[in-house]
Amino acid sequence: MDSTVTEPRSKNSKKHKRQKKQKKQQSLLRWVITIFFVTVVISSTISLVSSQMLEDSGVVGAFLVLLVIVLLGIVFDIIGVAVMSADEKPFHSMASKKLPGAAEALKLLRSAEKVSSFCNDVVGDICGVVSGSASAVIAVKALSNVGSDTFANLLMSALVAGVTIAGKACGKTVAMKQATNIVYMVSKPLYYGKHLFKKKK
Repeated sequence: MDSTVTEPRSKNSKKHKRQKKQKKQQSLLRWVITIFFVTVVISSTISLVSSQMLEDSGVVGAFLVLLVIVLLGIVFDIIGVAVMSADEKPFHSMASKKLPGAAEALKLLRSAEKVSSFCNDVVGDICGVVSGSASAVIAVKALSNVGSDTFANLLMSALVAGVTIAGKACGKTVAMKQATNIVYMVSKPLYYGKHLFKKKK
């Protein structure tokens, strides 16, 4: 009697595990495809806008565009680290008090791996590539009188790499210490944006 009951249960358990594994694989595949197209769209948009701005601006304007791109990469890196470091407990308390952004913060934390991948890998890598291109344009515009174009490119690339790495190193420390505050700061615009979109509908 016990063995006949156990066998169907074990079969159901194996079937459930297979279904769960298939769902995870499908979810991962959807995420990979989605992130691929999102990366292509964001990368092409940032590259197009930045290249147009760099062409139309002088040396000072080009430096400002480059600075914005580098800062964008650092800010998103901070967000990615904060989401991975933050604890859900404070946001459960905020959600119970129905504070704006608390529910959105919990969603971010429950998708921490995807959010971190988007912030650190997608946006971070795109900003790294675009800032490299921007530094080459600035080198041609402003630093070619220092020597050859090759030397100017190397100098600008080294400066951009130094600022980016130093900024991200400092940002990681801040992100880990202020993870809760940073996640809450990010979740608030998401909350207001969602409610604004609902009102327009």
